[in-house]
Amino acid sequence: MRPHLTFNRPNHDPAFKAKQSLHKYRRLLGTAFACFIGAHSLSPAFATPTDEAKKTKTFSQETVISLAQQLAQKPFKEAKKAPKELIDLDYATYGKINYQENAAIWGGTPTKFSVQLFAPGFLYKNLVDIDVVENSHAFPLELTEASFDVPSDAIEKLLTQVGQYAGIRLHYPINDDDAKDEFIMFQGASYFRALSKGQTYGLSNRGLAIDVAQPKGEEYPLFKRFWVERPSKYQTAIVVHALLDSQSVTGAYRFGIYPGEPTRVEVDVTLFPRNDIAHVGLAPLTSMFLYGSLDTPEKPDYRPAVHNSEGLQIDRGNGERLWRPLNNPNKLQISAFGDEDIKGFGLIQRHRSFDDYQDLESNYHLRPSAWIEPLNDWGKGQLVLVEIPSNAETNDNIVTYWEPFGGLKKDQTYHFSYRITAANDSPNAASKARIVRSSKGQKLAKGKELQIDYSNIKAQDLDKTVVDASMSKGKILSTRIVAHPDINGARVFVTFDPESTNVAELRIQLKKDDKPLAATWLYRWNSDDWP
Repeated sequence: MRPHLTFNRPNHDPAFKAKQSLHKYRRLLGTAFACFIGAHSLSPAFATPTDEAKKTKTFSQETVISLAQQLAQKPFKEAKKAPKELIDLDYATYGKINYQENAAIWGGTPTKFSVQLFAPGFLYKNLVDIDVVENSHAFPLELTEASFDVPSDAIEKLLTQVGQYAGIRLHYPINDDDAKDEFIMFQGASYFRALSKGQTYGLSNRGLAIDVAQPKGEEYPLFKRFWVERPSKYQTAIVVHALLDSQSVTGAYRFGIYPGEPTRVEVDVTLFPRNDIAHVGLAPLTSMFLYGSLDTPEKPDYRPAVHNSEGLQIDRGNGERLWRPLNNPNKLQISAFGDEDIKGFGLIQRHRSFDDYQDLESNYHLRPSAWIEPLNDWGKGQLVLVEIPSNAETNDNIVTYWEPFGGLKKDQTYHFSYRITAANDSPNAASKARIVRSSKGQKLAKGKELQIDYSNIKAQDLDKTVVDASMSKGKILSTRIVAHPDINGARVFVTFDPESTNVAELRIQLKKDDKPLAATWLYRWNSDDWP
């Protein structure tokens, strides 16, 4: 079962199954147009001020919360769809529909931000409503003939008749003061992506996950409407609101977005369940792992590793830090880590050198990590990791999220908030001992061997360092630790015998003076994946 497949580019709609492995894809799609509202004059391409004034509505965060609450009292309705003629466009034709960059919203104003919009069609079937907000008033954006550079008059006519878009992306000078770069985009179901300085798109965030890897099939909530608040010329942050809708739940989302080094997104969510939801995922992350140091490619490949993320890190409520190397299993694999008041979790791309991947097109060394930090009390629950078998780097086969104990109950209101940091590594890791590599050791006459490399461990401390290794089944045969001068750290060797078991959980922790020296290393050994 695959919760969603993507081609590692901007869109993660469940229907989005092909064509996005190209690194340049994020520049092919979408459109935007100039719109000055409130105290500003409107572009001649759009409605007159009188027409706009009639459409103006007062707006605040409570507006979205109220809409979500009202929507929850009604049966779910599917999102509006693009017409069949647009959906049937092939990849090449759709790629020729380009936004008019010189018409970007707020592109010619003092604010450092601008907004560009995605075109509907091809695999982008769902239509979304988009408003801009100024002076606490919201104005709907309408698609016109001036919105797109299109390959034919017929397509232009269809798009104009639709009058809606498929998503938004925001621009800001994060890499160069003289150029506005795309740094966050919302497109497809409840998916969104964020970039920091020097990064390229990789993993994705989602608004909400429901019934991931469950027998009855996954439910995909949708962002059906967006509101983008216009920042002043002095502001270095921007606010986006979104209305979420699904068969089981509605929600009001506020995204406080701070582009930079790193980019941060503070998410405030209010949910209104229509039904009881047993399996719900908060702050979901979706990524790709094809192979790495613990997994070898099925076919010869010149690249040492292919992944958007290499490990799951968890900062537990009790202060323990866990590191779980990601895996591309032969069978669907689900892991759960019980906790209370979790401090944070994230999918991490720790190796940041080109030599680690040798990929000139995908630039996996520039893919962001994503760190989730709860900003209110999330209580009891479990951190779930879903690893899905995959034979292509175009499939997103890794999903992780927080599942609250007891799920969500019908007619109750839930509020949670968290911060996403699109960093290069997990926080508070650079100056501490950390796991930088996990790999298989040599085949031994008896048992199997693991190697784990730790940085930032002094050679003089090795005599005082204890390797505490255990496994759920089978037995640990031996452990040893040696200095690793190249990383200013140490290499740990663990030999184990799975005996008659086919699956075993391994747990390895370095201790000094009976205190953890680094994250606890966790791994699920499976005879199918590692004979």
